[in-house]
Amino acid sequence: PITMSINIGINGFGRIGRLVMRAAQNKPNVNIVAVNDPFIPVEYMEYMYKYDTVHGRAGGKITHDAENKTLNIDGSEVKVFGEMDPSKIQWGS
Repeated sequence: PITMSINIGINGFGRIGRLVMRAAQNKPNVNIVAVNDPFIPVEYMEYMYKYDTVHGRAGGKITHDAENKTLNIDGSEVKVFGEMDPSKIQWGS
């Protein structure tokens, strides 16, 4: 069988955005490459992802780089944007 992967950008890192990211963590053919949320700083994104009040602690290693605006989840780098208008984002950058 042919195995293909898909790169995904998440717009919004509230409850649904975090759930999508957690679900993708268990799918080897799904890569979350970017997250956009103009209201949540990358430091707090790391915290909310690690310690979800409903779904508990996330497995794996989660860190952030505030200077480069990235999250790192189990070695996979996720670019973080804070754009009000998602059409202005270069998702592939």
